[in-house]
Amino acid sequence: MISGKLVAICTGTPTDYGTEGAEAPFDRRWRTSFYKMPVIGPRWLSSTNVDGDAQADTKAHGGPEKAVLAYSVDHYPLWNDEYPDLDLGHGAFAENLDMQGLSESSVCLGDTWQIGEAIIQINQARMPCWKISRRWRTHGMSRRVQETGRTGWYHRVLQEGEIEAGMEVVLLERPYGAWTIERCNRVMHELKTDRAQSAELAALPELAESWKRVLSKRADTGENPDEESRLLGANKV
Repeated sequence: MISGKLVAICTGTPTDYGTEGAEAPFDRRWRTSFYKMPVIGPRWLSSTNVDGDAQADTKAHGGPEKAVLAYSVDHYPLWNDEYPDLDLGHGAFAENLDMQGLSESSVCLGDTWQIGEAIIQINQARMPCWKISRRWRTHGMSRRVQETGRTGWYHRVLQEGEIEAGMEVVLLERPYGAWTIERCNRVMHELKTDRAQSAELAALPELAESWKRVLSKRADTGENPDEESRLLGANKV
């Protein structure tokens, strides 16, 4: 039996930070739910979010395709070695579920997992954006998350239910053992000229629609979206 452990549930709500009209990008006004903190006790996991969590940018985050973001706590020692001044821990990458014993190299697209009463399914890797760098006031951090592949991954919720830190995360079904989240990341970000693998990944029914659009267009035309706007965004000087 393949399993991991849910070690923390993290939530946040939309809050304003920074100063309107500030010259330095990291000082500019922005509204975000990125600052997530661990909660105590059970939480209800619905089809769109964890109880107590809310998204500030509902166009890019949340909804059934991004109901809950998971992250491997096994990455945190690596991050703290790389950024010793940042004190990175639970919720540092705006994740909702901190998992132990699972990572991008061991979970796969389409995996169905059970946590307590809830059943969730992996449908995409997290696409790092400029907000990681803004949150930690560290240039290039969003790009570094993408380069390392330590991105985290999103789930859709197949069965709502109560979850709590300390619960086991149990694999129920794995339809695509060859498509780890690590491989999905490589195809999306590194193998941009590999139209065959892009088409193969895009054809998987469980893949999120946003990923299907990007990969299908690449497979058909060879075109790719502008990653700079996603990675730099409002942090541009």
